Amino acid sequence: MDEEAQDMTLLEDDEEQQLYEHFRIVVDKGQEPLRVDKYMFERLKHSSRNRIQKAADAGFVHVNDQPVKSNYKVRPLDVITLMLDAPQHDHTIEAEDIPLDIVYEDSDLMVVNKAPGMVVHPGAGNFHGTLINAVAWHLKDLRSFDANDPAVGLVHRIDKDTSGLLVIAKTPVAKTKLGLQFFNKTTHRSYNALVWGNFKEDEGRIEGNIGRDPRDRLRMNVFPPDSEIGKSAVTHYRILERFGYVTLVECILETGRTHQIRAHMKHIGHPLFGDERYGGTEILRGQRSSTYKAFIQNCFKVCNRQALHAKTLGFVHPTTGQQMDFTSELPNDMQQLLDKWSIYVHGTNNDTFEE
Repeated sequence: MDEEAQDMTLLEDDEEQQLYEHFRIVVDKGQEPLRVDKYMFERLKHSSRNRIQKAADAGFVHVNDQPVKSNYKVRPLDVITLMLDAPQHDHTIEAEDIPLDIVYEDSDLMVVNKAPGMVVHPGAGNFHGTLINAVAWHLKDLRSFDANDPAVGLVHRIDKDTSGLLVIAKTPVAKTKLGLQFFNKTTHRSYNALVWGNFKEDEGRIEGNIGRDPRDRLRMNVFPPDSEIGKSAVTHYRILERFGYVTLVECILETGRTHQIRAHMKHIGHPLFGDERYGGTEILRGQRSSTYKAFIQNCFKVCNRQALHAKTLGFVHPTTGQQMDFTSELPNDMQQLLDKWSIYVHGTNNDTFEE
């Protein structure tokens, strides 16, 4: 896979991202002002200035613990770090006999329905039991597939606690062509999410740049579209069903940024139900009664994660050129959660659910 295609696939990464320090240096006291990309290029072996600029654009170059752009001028005693989304010494991916829910498979690709709670790719603290470990086992007799080769495998990702559809490429050609479709935004992806609150409208559009929260590096913030902070992101949503104090919505992505749906919904005042990182495990709407509080706590136990499911996935087959469209049913925990809310709504006398 060429460098451009690799960069494209990195853009379509919905998975929660953890950063690891790869380089650290303290600027000398007598240092004259100099662009940070040039400063790092002169000190980093085996790296091009272009790659350093791309790293800065992706938010991986930090100065004094804050991400900076490549045109930042270094100052004396600045602490420069390069933070990447993989450890310096990555572990070899081992094939593990883990059940897979395979929706479709041919000689070029496979579409799987990921269960909630399964990490997609090995990383810090999760070197075993991941989706790719399972894929490596499933394809262990396919000589042309090497799970440790970045030219094949995952084309996009979703969070550990998000369930739903993912496409995996078996060949470098398939990964490149599928990666281009994600990059050019020609794929079709929709998610079902249960969010806090009622909506006045039946559909809407959220536009706002997605960037890392400087106060919490594991959370994303939304910034104005005309700002130079973060990456542009657009989410369309449509109401599927109203349950009084929560609402089931369909979200369609124009872009695929880290935590896009979770951050965008939080931004408009409707965090995902059960999403601890974005405030969704607080009782944000409803009554003050002990009965209602007990009901909500029971709901959290039924679906102990953010209520988000990657329901549909559509793309053009990299070899045949045929349009491929897939749909997956809601997992048991989310369906049980919706059933509980449905019973609650039909058993209450509150007709308006005013907030």
